[in-house]
Amino acid sequence: MRTADFDFVLPPELIAQHPAPRRDESRLLVLHRVNGQVEHRRFPDVLEFVRAGDLLVLNNSRVIPARLRGKNAGSNGQFEILLLEENAGNDWWAMLRPAKRARVGTQIVLHDANGNVTNLRATVLGTNEEGHRRLQFSGAPDISHELGRIGEVPLPPYITRANADELREDRERYQTVYARNDGSIAAPTAGLHFTPGLLQQIRDRGVQVCFVTLHVGAGTFLPVHTEVLAAHRMHEERFELDEETACAVNEAKAAGRRVIAAGTTTVRVLESVAAQNGGKLAKNAGKTGIFIHPPFPFQIVDGLLTNFHLPRSTLLMLVSAFAAPGETRGREMILSVYAEAIRERYRFYSYGDAMLIL
Repeated sequence: MRTADFDFVLPPELIAQHPAPRRDESRLLVLHRVNGQVEHRRFPDVLEFVRAGDLLVLNNSRVIPARLRGKNAGSNGQFEILLLEENAGNDWWAMLRPAKRARVGTQIVLHDANGNVTNLRATVLGTNEEGHRRLQFSGAPDISHELGRIGEVPLPPYITRANADELREDRERYQTVYARNDGSIAAPTAGLHFTPGLLQQIRDRGVQVCFVTLHVGAGTFLPVHTEVLAAHRMHEERFELDEETACAVNEAKAAGRRVIAAGTTTVRVLESVAAQNGGKLAKNAGKTGIFIHPPFPFQIVDGLLTNFHLPRSTLLMLVSAFAAPGETRGREMILSVYAEAIRERYRFYSYGDAMLIL
């Protein structure tokens, strides 16, 4: 398939800049795959679409304050740093702006969240083929323990904030209520709609709730640039699937009960491990670079809760694959649903409304 097949035009005003006043006050578009029927609901109505015996799987990765600011120790030029992946203590891969000034050997004096100079420094050690910089931090035993003091919420580029004061709300709202394991630089946004109360109501319906961990990387927001999908190289992300969730999923599938994934990141963990194990799950940890696009034969996931995604993104391609597993017609179905969502003025992207595909 061609990347251009997954393009659409979105009015800029439909890109949500702030979350709904309450997490569960977003809208919910429900797509029934068997007949293409669409329902326009509110998010708490998700209770009407789950049933006793279902297994709901959530991604419990926690977003870290991964955006740092500082200045060149020599020239005082300003740098913005987005941490990507930790190699070892105080050793990270990162994206820097402006990249052309971040030569090997450059030392950057870091600022705290209020713009004050700190005793923390980052030294550029090298560059990879993607243009990311390898940084060695100094001034603290472990820079990850300082991020709460010096870091900012790494909001995606389509969400704008005028100043640091506007980011205060995001420290809470750009994080799921069940986030536990530090490591993401972008939120698993499908989970942002849940409140503790709503999750309890779901459990009270007889739905089992389990967790996986996938640390969301910067590649999540990148459009596919290759002309055909087969040429795209998927970004890898770290994940962990524990024995409890693996067993719960295997038991649900064996009993014919539905497995509902909250978010594309959860789908990637479940289907990646299943592909390695003949359709079964087992305790696993590592990196996944699985690229799910039409046609894809899903082995685990029976229902998908997700947000509305960017044109030409791998997330849109995954959702299109799920709309019609093993076929290519899901693309037309999802683009038609997106067109209806635009007409109905749904809010798109990270802080936007939700979509349930069953």
